[in-house]
Amino acid sequence: MDRLLHDIKCLAFAVILLMLMAVAPAVAQTVVYVGDSTPQSVVPVSGDTYQWELYSDGTVNFATTAGNCPVTSAAFVGGSAGPSVNVKWLKTGTYFFKVTAYDPAHCTNNLKIGIITVKAALPVATITPPDPICKGENGLLSVALVGTGPWNITYTDGVHSWTVTSIVSSPYELTVSPGTTTNYWISQVTDRNGTNNVQSASVTLQVNPKPASSKIYLYQP
Repeated sequence: MDRLLHDIKCLAFAVILLMLMAVAPAVAQTVVYVGDSTPQSVVPVSGDTYQWELYSDGTVNFATTAGNCPVTSAAFVGGSAGPSVNVKWLKTGTYFFKVTAYDPAHCTNNLKIGIITVKAALPVATITPPDPICKGENGLLSVALVGTGPWNITYTDGVHSWTVTSIVSSPYELTVSPGTTTNYWISQVTDRNGTNNVQSASVTLQVNPKPASSKIYLYQP
């Protein structure tokens, strides 16, 4: 009798599983970027165990097909079992994840599904700490750019901002002429894949006073 009840319970959960998987395309999508590692989790139930799977082909029957995502496209970091996992996204595309919960008798009793859209990584711009200059001289800020050009950048000293467009190579050199020691940073960078509004680390351009002039004497013994 206990075995029969167990089989009926598992069959009922299997039917629920199939119904849930049928509505997978309606699940809200989460957007991440190539190179991101993102956590996925469920609220754990005492005694349950959990198994996660990743799919790159959304046309399969998720209820009966094992995860089919190549590890070169996305991979679990630290394992695919447990109520919480981490996934490293390596290629652009649309992916599906499935987590199946099993009760102590190893009967499927719960399910979570989701869709992840992976976009190309956002561009990054960083300024190399510049050499000091003397007052009245021009300074050079070397900007290293990562992404798919051409790039547009906006840099600032905290008071004024300047935008440079259609940069085709990296590094790119900016010429600045501050009257005093000044901090600079990138406030925005855009490439073909999107815009990154996370400001870069700031650098300090040291402006030293010019040496005082004095007469030059020729000493002859």
